[in-house]
Amino acid sequence: MSVLESGASGWFEELRNFGVELLWHPSVSEETGEEARTIMGRVERGELKLDALCIEGSVLHGPDGSGLFNRLSGTGRSMLEWVRALAPLADYCVAIGSCAAFGGVPAGAPNPTDASGVQFHASEPGGALGADYLSRAGLPVINVSGCAPHPGWIMETLLALSLGRFTQADLDRFGRPRLFADHLAHHGCSRNEFYEFKASAEHFSERGCLMEHLGCKATQAVGDCNQRPWNGGGSCTQVGSTCIACTSPGFENMRGYHQTPKVGGIPVGLPLDMPKAWFVALAALSKSATPKRVRKNSRSDRVEAPPTAEKQR
Repeated sequence: MSVLESGASGWFEELRNFGVELLWHPSVSEETGEEARTIMGRVERGELKLDALCIEGSVLHGPDGSGLFNRLSGTGRSMLEWVRALAPLADYCVAIGSCAAFGGVPAGAPNPTDASGVQFHASEPGGALGADYLSRAGLPVINVSGCAPHPGWIMETLLALSLGRFTQADLDRFGRPRLFADHLAHHGCSRNEFYEFKASAEHFSERGCLMEHLGCKATQAVGDCNQRPWNGGGSCTQVGSTCIACTSPGFENMRGYHQTPKVGGIPVGLPLDMPKAWFVALAALSKSATPKRVRKNSRSDRVEAPPTAEKQR
């Protein structure tokens, strides 16, 4: 659903422009029933080349390792079995979304279906294919994480693969493409002026920074969410919600999404790479230097005090 709007002419036209043939997808392909089973059977028998196997959703191992909680209709075989059968035949294996990458919401405690990602279970390597799996091209599973992932992350990954311009060096330690994982959701946030001065919102609908009180994890979560618009415009923080770090393994097990946990009044989740002592010192300095305009606007749902030009002498 996320990728359908990718490109000016839509996803299908964008695929065609780059010579990518979509063999089958359960939601958008015309083939159903026996036709779909025939395509998958031809791939499994080696009669049809599989350049990239893209998997959406968690892989269920239950009950008792059988995977039978989730069967592919009409085949009598579990999705776990199909993933293990097709992945070794693919030049590349791509997990689309945090459920396929790390297990996601279905794998949240207590995880009754024994769900996992394709090659990770939360932050631990393993998953459905095991930590040692490599595709025919010699790469581990490529985790285009996010709930949902940005359409650009999906399409740019597929295009890089189709052009043969994707290597191990293009992945971070969780198998996420660095094209988005080398950024933080914080970068480009429209609330950054409030963050710089630690002028924080205390209630939703206020324009201030959402990190100090309302649980925003944009300074800790990978993704260029605020540097490129989603389907024409907007992001989580742009529309007034907090970043819940949905590109990260284990985000589904967090508690109090909209409340910042603190110890001694200091947020537990500090910005990446920032020592606690530095944060405390900078926060105190920033708050003491906060312009009245910024402080006033941070606690309002609109611009109460616009920027004014310095008086000419």
